Amino acid sequence: MSEIDPHLLTPSMTGCDVALADDSQLLLRIATQDRAAFAELFGRFAGRVKSFLLRYAMPDEQAEEVAQEVMVQVWRKAASFDPARAGASTWIFAIARNRRIDVIRSNMRRDFDRLDPYFQPEPEADASAVLGQTQRAQIIRDALVELPSVQRDVLHATFFDGLSQAEIAQRDGLALGTVKSRVRLAFARLRERLGEQMLGELRDD
Repeated sequence: MSEIDPHLLTPSMTGCDVALADDSQLLLRIATQDRAAFAELFGRFAGRVKSFLLRYAMPDEQAEEVAQEVMVQVWRKAASFDPARAGASTWIFAIARNRRIDVIRSNMRRDFDRLDPYFQPEPEADASAVLGQTQRAQIIRDALVELPSVQRDVLHATFFDGLSQAEIAQRDGLALGTVKSRVRLAFARLRERLGEQMLGELRDD
């Protein structure tokens, strides 16, 4: 497992104020070995990268390990980041996607033990529980389909593509306020349609 050097996460290594820096500025500073900038970026993205990996059914422990490996690569490869070619989030998640593909390929090459519990069928779930989960999933899908396409698109970009609202605005040529408004209206519609509890499930997916 690749572990982050704790010294890299110590903001006191420099007196620079990173609180208001955007992600691209942080990457440019990381390229100069600015440890405070890396600590700030790590706080912003390590959890998001792990969540991205978990969405693709990667086990929690492995997702934690791979997320750390991704952040190590961010530290090492920051000099190759070009803000004119891609946003910071896009660049970081490209590293995460490539690392995920590497892990999948590595797993496919391994000989597996058919008796390994990982390859054993899951116990059959209670029929009523399965029905309940299926019904909730269908309700959520129906609610998303009912959203105006512009609102559905910004939610997809946020939760599945890992883009920030600023990056969505840049990608689609929109004002940032427009993107924020669409996200706000989308959640208002979903809250009305699903209720607060089920909306929380959607946010956790």
